[in-house]
Amino acid sequence: MDTRTIIAKVRDGIAPSVDELRWFASGLASGAVSDAQAGAFAMAALLNGLGEEGRVALTLGMRDSGDVLKWKLDGPVMDKHSTGGVGDCVSLILAPALAACGVFVPMISGRGLGHTGGTLDKMEAIPGVSINVSEDNLHRMVKNVGCAVVSATGQIAPADKRLYAIRDVTASVESVDLITASILSKKLAAGLEGLVLDVKVGTGAFMKSADDARALAQSLVSTANGAGCPTAAMITDMNEPLAPALGNALEVAICLEVMSGNRLAAPRLHDLTVALGGRLMALAGVAEGEGEEKIAAAIASGAAMERFALMVREMGGPADLTKGWDMLAKAPVIRPVPSQQSGVMSGWDGQALGMTVVGLGGGRRVETDRIDPAVGISDVTRLGRMVNEGDPIAFVHAASDEAADNAIEQIQRAAEIGGTDPDTPLVHERIDP
Repeated sequence: MDTRTIIAKVRDGIAPSVDELRWFASGLASGAVSDAQAGAFAMAALLNGLGEEGRVALTLGMRDSGDVLKWKLDGPVMDKHSTGGVGDCVSLILAPALAACGVFVPMISGRGLGHTGGTLDKMEAIPGVSINVSEDNLHRMVKNVGCAVVSATGQIAPADKRLYAIRDVTASVESVDLITASILSKKLAAGLEGLVLDVKVGTGAFMKSADDARALAQSLVSTANGAGCPTAAMITDMNEPLAPALGNALEVAICLEVMSGNRLAAPRLHDLTVALGGRLMALAGVAEGEGEEKIAAAIASGAAMERFALMVREMGGPADLTKGWDMLAKAPVIRPVPSQQSGVMSGWDGQALGMTVVGLGGGRRVETDRIDPAVGISDVTRLGRMVNEGDPIAFVHAASDEAADNAIEQIQRAAEIGGTDPDTPLVHERIDP
């Protein structure tokens, strides 16, 4: 095998062999492939693609570059992945709801990226929680609790970790083939028997157009199934925040409200969780409608909350979260965002809202930034609602008055008022195996 030959093939639009791509992935992990060669490969893949067989080969090679978990459990091992959006905290509800329904969920998650929040950052907003667990503890938690929302160890898909960092600094992040391999190599390394993908589209998503979201969803589904993991996807709406709260502790609080049986605290969040859970259970052989009913019942009955509280305790958090969550951090400054005119709330610039949270300290501009779990935006007005000039369209949670002033101006600029109700569906499209 020769790295230069593989790069030249991709550069010239010739598909490397399966063995070549798997060898290349191994070289990423071992260091046999240099940074310069990895960057050249990434740019060539961005410009010319790898083809479906190439995507599968690279994905499996990156999966096999480290540990691949194996399970011996009395139920299916499954997971969900979202491509990211604002107010998207489905994972915190779905994992324990699935666990309450007999599905085992080893959810290896990530931190915030760009304007989108990270599941691990939200978990760490719960005092005492540690998302770094050993492989032995992960197995124990999944067996005893049914779910674990944790970070990847250094032994999970190390080839992806290296290639991702290089893509980030070589302007090749947008390659659909490399996005596909990156997402799936980590998920498949968890030893899954089924996966559902939530591909976001809209102003708060990375994919702004339906065509781009569809291309990514189809790539993910075909590659995962080609790699032997039954997988389906939903393309879902991100033209407004999924939950009415953005920010780590604020989103955790909303999830706990929903899991306490209050669907109206975040109806879109609840309903998408149920839809994704039902689709995942269908991959395990349960009728989809029955699966949705089981997920909804697990949330309404408090069974999901009990599993979540047990998981949090196992990860070093409070002893019993079901009794209340006053321990979540609260910002010292909470201010309303007044509407600048009267009319129908017809649009939100979701990316701008997400970057406002980052500016408040709820996300990272560089990897070393420390997150303030208390800051964010709450009570975001739903699209289609009538507002009057001066009415609050959201509330800012900030560390200082100056930060709140800046955030208020940004949120006002992100609001579109005076048009018509867009009435967009929550689920735009389904991509089945």
